[in-house]
Amino acid sequence: MSAEGEEELLDYSDSEEINVQPAQQAAAGEEGKEETDKKGSYVGIHTTGFRDFLLKPELLRAIADCGFEHPSEVQQACIPQSILGNDVLCQAKSGLGKTAVFVLSTLQQLDPTPGEISTVVICHTRELAYQIKNEYARFSKYMPEVKTEVFYGGVNIKQDAEKLKNKDTCPHIVVGTPGRLNALVRDKLIRLNNVKNFVIDECDQVLEQVDMRRDVQEVFRATPFQKQVMMFSATLSQEIRPICKKFMKNPLEIYVDDEKKLTLHGLQQYYINLPEEKKNLKLAELLDSLEFNQVIIFVKSTKRATALNKLLCDSNFPSIVVHSGIPQEERIARYKLFKEYNKRICVSTDVFGRGIDIERINLAINYDLPSEADQYLHRVGRAGRFGTKGLSVSFVSNEQDQEILNKIQERFDVKIQEFPAEGVDPSTYMNT
Repeated sequence: MSAEGEEELLDYSDSEEINVQPAQQAAAGEEGKEETDKKGSYVGIHTTGFRDFLLKPELLRAIADCGFEHPSEVQQACIPQSILGNDVLCQAKSGLGKTAVFVLSTLQQLDPTPGEISTVVICHTRELAYQIKNEYARFSKYMPEVKTEVFYGGVNIKQDAEKLKNKDTCPHIVVGTPGRLNALVRDKLIRLNNVKNFVIDECDQVLEQVDMRRDVQEVFRATPFQKQVMMFSATLSQEIRPICKKFMKNPLEIYVDDEKKLTLHGLQQYYINLPEEKKNLKLAELLDSLEFNQVIIFVKSTKRATALNKLLCDSNFPSIVVHSGIPQEERIARYKLFKEYNKRICVSTDVFGRGIDIERINLAINYDLPSEADQYLHRVGRAGRFGTKGLSVSFVSNEQDQEILNKIQERFDVKIQEFPAEGVDPSTYMNT
């Protein structure tokens, strides 16, 4: 693949069929849980704490600083195995801390040596790569010698080469998109002969695209035969699982959702029937009347995103817009603005519809419904992340929207109610 071609390997948001298998028994003590406790939810107060994983003291301090006391079910299931270097294939719905599994596991195993790359993490968009780097920074807060760098297309490859060839700036942990990492491997600008951990986040998105998969294979071949491989995703179809396993040796397989359906507990979901021309008026009404910390508004195209953002700003709703048409540095800057709570309203295409974790988002609005039911889960999963409450509102303006809404309800075993005329009580979706 040409160096120029790698720039195109961004913002894939194709949806996929998901057939979720029954979960393995995820953690000891599950039998004693009350029947009302849903699979995939956060575990009870009397279960395992992070200290039980025997993590490094520096990691436990960082975890405490983040305010985390009890691991989620997926963390309970994976971390005891992953810190031992076992291969892991994990599927669990959005917002349950899958990123922390591989970040903590790789940091636990890391013995940083200057100039040696120990961990490679691959993901499908620049924004997600940037976010993963931030998670490494958060959890390695008390490990000052650990260096993490992010590599993606759109940046002059010479800058990457400079960082990599200097022993003082060469990272121990590399996070990147497939195209750029393959280009660095191909041009012999990166040495991966000391890699001990190979991670793919949102692995279905990465491996379903043939060109991305080819890039991943080239990077994979540049690493040692003996290494740990971990793959994570919110959605993992039966078709993609065998492809994932080809990269692995006897992986621990965790499928946290044990029902046929995937659900998002704690998230209230509503729809509003209205003609296309009334969407702007209704959106302004919702932004005025609903209480929220941060809101993300999804639209179907970059053109519509830009137009809607301008309209909101002109109407004194200070919003920002993020989509694939915006230059990469500007996109990262806007993502940071929103992440750091400098902006409360974000208009976006599906570039933010997957993997992006911004804790204060508790309202998601589908100004345009997605074309596929599965993408709905990734979009509304931005609200109510990490076991918190949230609210989603979807505009339904034609027959196609109604069909998608019906598919969503069937697919996720959820009854989406019509938005009540009197509005929604903030205490039901705002975290106190």
